Order: sequence, then structure tokens, then C-alpha cells
Amino acid sequence: MSQKQAMSHFDVVIVGAGLSGIGAARHLKTTCPDRSFVLLEGREAIGGTWDLFRYPGIRSDSDMYTLGYAFRPWTGDRAIADGPSILDYVRDTAREEGIEPHIRFGHKVSAAAWSTEDAAWTVTAQSPTGPATFTCNFLFLCGGYYSYAGGYTPDFAGMDQFGGRIIHPQAWPEDLDYAGKRVVVIGSGATAVTLVPEMARTAGHVTMLQRSPTYIVGRPGQDAFALRLRRSLPEHLSYGLIRWRNVLMGMLFYRMARRRPEQVRKAIIDQTRQSLGPDFDVETHFSPRYNPWDQRLCLAPDGDFFESLKSGQASVITDEVETFTGSGLRLKSGAEIEADIVVTATGLKLEAMNGIALSVDGEAVRPSETLSYKGMMYSGVPNLASAFGYTNASWTLKCDLTCEYVCRLLNHMRRKSLRQCTPVLKGPPQETAPWLDFSSGYVQRSIDLFPRQGTTAPWRLHQNYALDMAALRFARLEDGAMTFTNPVPSVRRAA
Repeated sequence: MSQKQAMSHFDVVIVGAGLSGIGAARHLKTTCPDRSFVLLEGREAIGGTWDLFRYPGIRSDSDMYTLGYAFRPWTGDRAIADGPSILDYVRDTAREEGIEPHIRFGHKVSAAAWSTEDAAWTVTAQSPTGPATFTCNFLFLCGGYYSYAGGYTPDFAGMDQFGGRIIHPQAWPEDLDYAGKRVVVIGSGATAVTLVPEMARTAGHVTMLQRSPTYIVGRPGQDAFALRLRRSLPEHLSYGLIRWRNVLMGMLFYRMARRRPEQVRKAIIDQTRQSLGPDFDVETHFSPRYNPWDQRLCLAPDGDFFESLKSGQASVITDEVETFTGSGLRLKSGAEIEADIVVTATGLKLEAMNGIALSVDGEAVRPSETLSYKGMMYSGVPNLASAFGYTNASWTLKCDLTCEYVCRLLNHMRRKSLRQCTPVLKGPPQETAPWLDFSSGYVQRSIDLFPRQGTTAPWRLHQNYALDMAALRFARLEDGAMTFTNPVPSVRRAA
């Protein structure tokens, strides 16, 4: 094997250098220090989501004590942090953990082919100098779940006749000046709830136009209990305690929402009514048709969204777009909204398997025909895992556990001199369900492209940190579904 070829082979290829990929690399360095790895990043910067999105006010929608890595305490004062602070946190981690030299920027992975004979993936990427090929024994997909090429904007009638600017938050222009302008934000999800109060600070007026209401929960931007604990205890100890407290509180709230949806619904709407005052039409604008956690809840740090409505800097309209006009929007109710700028905060385009064309021994892998194993691997697909966080809690909680499990697999195979681990569905076919049990439009548009989940372990997704910890950190690796094969070939001695 030539030196150039040798340099292109790694024990592990990680796809993506965002929050998940940097975490995966750090786990490999500490738990599998004898394994070589490379991170292939399609863009020219570390950070993933937190580098891509540049819209005003971008921030976390989970607390940083759980969105932060388990191994690196979050030391900022705000529990709900702004995007630039999170980006600094990810980049500081990469630098201080010695991960930066392992990253190949501008390498967008397009395909990966598994060979059982070689016990290796051949990974194809487009690099700044043309096509590049890597081989690896294990492929770890950490590129998230949505397309970086662009977000989702419905094909609204009349868009071409609008005289102002139409912008999707995923492609925010640096030169946009909205000071004193009339802005309409279409959407009611986390992005819209973030944009409205931030833009309202300087815009002439901001209108949030929503087709249907969303649950919005006010929460302090700072965690007073956490700040007190950090002042009195060592950093790692206080971080661990705060992290577990927040995990348990989140699990309890989610469980209540599932078991007593009407009670939780009433509590959220009552909080909204208290925040906005008795004269606001909460029933029309903030009483969703679905139960809490059928879609992700939106956060309003320090109630900033509600304050912008109360001050008159922003307003909310619940209606649907009939058509764009030269000067704004005409709604199905017949009402018209004048606008200089329209922001389509209408969602993402999801991608299964990071948008990579996968094949196993020459057969194309169709993600929708696979079953998810422990929410991170896939039936019939060897030596591949993907980092995918929780829908009802912080993304990083599940990703940290996934990284631990991948390292356990790698070390187990090394000890047993085996080269291949494959989740295999045995027995009669299982009843299946969608991978994500979410009614959000951005999920429903693409869910048929994603793997399915089963109804029993280890094929069922729990969306529960405690259960996943038991399954990924402590449960036996050889569980009857995970099969270990393909021994390391014996080396013949010279005669």
C-alpha cells in the first residue's frame, strides 16, 4: 500500500464537524486512543448548525447544562445561550481537545460502500481539489438530519410579484437592513419565536403570521439555582448535578405531558394568558389543536416573545397566505398585510443518513426499509452509526450516549479480533412505526424517507435518557440482535 493510500485509511471516519462530530472525536480520542480517525466536513468551518445559521437572535432552545457536552462544563452565565456563544464553545472544545488537526474541511461526503470481504467502507467525498476517497472500518454519521443546501419554503402564489425581499432564515443575508421596516415572519416554530422579538427591537413592526398556534413557554434565560451551585461547588461536580437535575425535570415534564395532556395544556396556556394579559386573544393565537409534545415546545427566554407583543412592537395573526402581492400578503380571510421584508420561517428539508448514498456489498441501502437499532444503527447495515439527538430534550444527551456505545463496540471488536458488527432482525417481521413520532410539518414531509422503528427493544426509540443510558452504557453488547462476525484474518508465517 502506497503512503498516499495509507494516509487515506482510518479506523473511523466521522462525517461532520459540528456539535455531534466534535463530541464523537473527543470520545474516540479518550476511549479508543489507539484508533485513527478523520472528520470530513463539507463546509469550511467548525460548528455545523451554529455556524450555518446567522439569523438575528439565534440561540439554543434547550438549556446549555444539557446541550453542552457531558465532559466539558458550560461556564456561561446564560442557560439559554445565543448562537455565537455556542459556536465558541464547540470551537474551543475542538481546539483544546486537539481535534482540529483531524478535520478535512471542504470534504462533502456523497457515497459510502461497504465491503464484507475487506471489512471496510469506501467513502467518496467532493473536496476542494476534486473527488477524494477514504476507507475506514467504521463510519460515524454526525452531520445532523437536515439539508444544508437550503430550507423549506412553500410555493406561495405571487411570490415573484412581491416588491420587497423574501428570506429564509437558513440563508440569512449579511447585508439585510430591517431597521424601521415592516417585517412579516411566516411560521410559528422555534425560529419564528426567536426572530420576532429580536427583529422587533429595531424594525418598524414585526408580524408573526401563523397558520396554526404553537405552545410557547416562558423560561428565565439564567438559571439562578445553577449559578448559586456553581459558586459553592467545584466546576465538574456542580455541572454534573445541574445537568442531572435538568434531565430529570425534563423527563418528568414530558411524562406528565403524555399522561395528562389536558392538564399540561391548560398550565401552558394559563402561563401564556398571564404573560400577555386578560385582553389578548390567547384562545385564537396560542391554543394549539394538538397536545403538548406532539410537536417540540418553543421557548421564550425571559418572556421576550410575549414582551414584544405587549409592547406593540410585534403582533401575531393566525391565518393562511392566499397570495403575495406587490406590497405584501393577502390572506385567505381577505385581510392584507403590508410588508417590506418577508421571512419564511417555514421549516427545514430533512435528509436521511446525512444525504449519503449507502450500499452494502453492491446492494443499495434504502433507509426506509431498515429498522433503527437503539436509535443509532440500522438493520443489515454493518459498522455504521449515526448521532441523532432527542426530540423532547437536548440533542447532545443522546449523542453523548451514542458516542459511548460506538466506543464500546470498537473496543469489543478489538478484544475479540472481530471486524464487523451488524444489527440483525431475527424472527418474524416486527410491527413498525415512524422513526419520529412528531406531527410537525417539517417531519411529516420527509418521514417516509427515514428508517422505521419497531415496537420492542432494541428496535424501539424510547426518547428517554434514563432508558437509553441503560441500553447504551450498561447493557450487554451481545444482545441477540447485534451480531459480531468477520474475524481478523490470521497472518501466515513465512516458511
